[in-house]
Amino acid sequence: MLRKIRQILAVIGLVLITLLFLDFTGTIQTWFGWMAKIQFLPAVLALNAGIILFLVILTLLLGRVYCSVICPLGIMQDVVSWFSGRRKKKKYRFSYSSEKKWLRYGVLALFIIALIAGAGSFVALLAPYSSYGRIASNIFAPVYRWGNDLLAYFAERVNSYAFYETEVWLKSLPTFIIAVVTFVVLAVLAWRNGRTYCNTICPVGTLLGFLSRFSLLRITIDESKCNRCGLCSRKCKAACINGKAHKIDYSRCVVCMDCIDTCQHGAIQYRLHTKKADIQTHSDEANKGASSKQVDTARRTFLTVTTLFAGTAALKAQEKKVDGGLAVIEDKMIPNRKNPIVPPGAQSARNFAQHCTACQLCVSACPNDVLRPSTDLIKLMQPEMSYERGYCRPECTKCSEVCPAGAILKITTADKSAIQIGHAVWVRKNCIPLTDGVECGNCARHCPTGAIQMVASGTDNPDSPKIPVINTERCIGCGACENLCPARPFSAIYVEGHEIHRTV
Repeated sequence: MLRKIRQILAVIGLVLITLLFLDFTGTIQTWFGWMAKIQFLPAVLALNAGIILFLVILTLLLGRVYCSVICPLGIMQDVVSWFSGRRKKKKYRFSYSSEKKWLRYGVLALFIIALIAGAGSFVALLAPYSSYGRIASNIFAPVYRWGNDLLAYFAERVNSYAFYETEVWLKSLPTFIIAVVTFVVLAVLAWRNGRTYCNTICPVGTLLGFLSRFSLLRITIDESKCNRCGLCSRKCKAACINGKAHKIDYSRCVVCMDCIDTCQHGAIQYRLHTKKADIQTHSDEANKGASSKQVDTARRTFLTVTTLFAGTAALKAQEKKVDGGLAVIEDKMIPNRKNPIVPPGAQSARNFAQHCTACQLCVSACPNDVLRPSTDLIKLMQPEMSYERGYCRPECTKCSEVCPAGAILKITTADKSAIQIGHAVWVRKNCIPLTDGVECGNCARHCPTGAIQMVASGTDNPDSPKIPVINTERCIGCGACENLCPARPFSAIYVEGHEIHRTV
């Protein structure tokens, strides 16, 4: 019964989290956006003390249920493993293996160092929620949208507008490749060995593993009922049950309950932990002493890691303060910006880089196709803004509403209209009035802040072609001028990002 409840909750959670990345209407985000905010690493980076405390208490009470019910990457691996287990000969394909402490703790140490140092790309590669977000955004979302476009095509043929077409395009080739490689590697590992990634690489799994050693409710083995058949070990996808020795490594147990349903003698239960029920105690005093020493070591390690994470959080806290004719229109090229543009609400490029987990949720939610993953090695996969396909509309605050990690703080439309994320720069050699001798003024007509005025290019000739003059104090860097400039392939006006945002 417990296993069924866990599976139902896990499936519901996985579906809703996935829909956050697939839904382009914003409906799912309105109701279930909180599910992204209860993920562990985004909560740590956002300094959401309530969520962090909830997850810590949950683990101390129930064990690593976060990994089996809340974490989408863990649940995805369970789904793959379940399909693999449907094969008759592979029903009992697992076996107990000892903990790879050097690997688990080594990766966790590197992860914490990268988090403190602000190496966002390395953090994003290891963070489980971010990894799943990239998989959903780069692999599942295009398939979902192609399906929507197919329905829109047939609906249009019967004069129905229940669906509308959306544009599917590759936002970043490096990020797409990383997402595909991540998915393939995890799928292969899960297909063959279940939760290998979660118990060897995942830093969140390792950290929660320390807490789960002291959980009140645990999977326990009743030695009086156990006949040492080993079925529990062969069914455990976490490879943490040594059925022959009646031992369970609670730091790796994800409380999936598979062992409970597998045991044919009722020897395995999920119950309150007591010293009498502890499967790791031994009859002789020497072994008891060794066990006590092991627990003390685990406690010291737990306190060390907790202190490191607390220090990391403290450091983060200090940082927070068409052409109507038949001619083919050439695609716009991305200008060479000295500084990247980060969304309003990010406060600064540094704050954004150090808090962003590169989960791609804001990229998926952006209705204007402005956000895309960076190809810069230092900020690889973290979103940045570019205006070839749209511009950052003043009335849209979607990215600030969905960000779970505090990289983009929530703002209102009034706030956004006053936040300067960059300023426009005019490129004389590309301007159509000067190159083609025709009137334009697109940039000035569409500037929402009135920061661009058209003036005569010749100071002595009022009838000379008019060119734009930019008031950089009023410009907020929305990119309307760059996006709507008819010059190709490079716009005659583009936005240069600001390292630190300011209010105008």
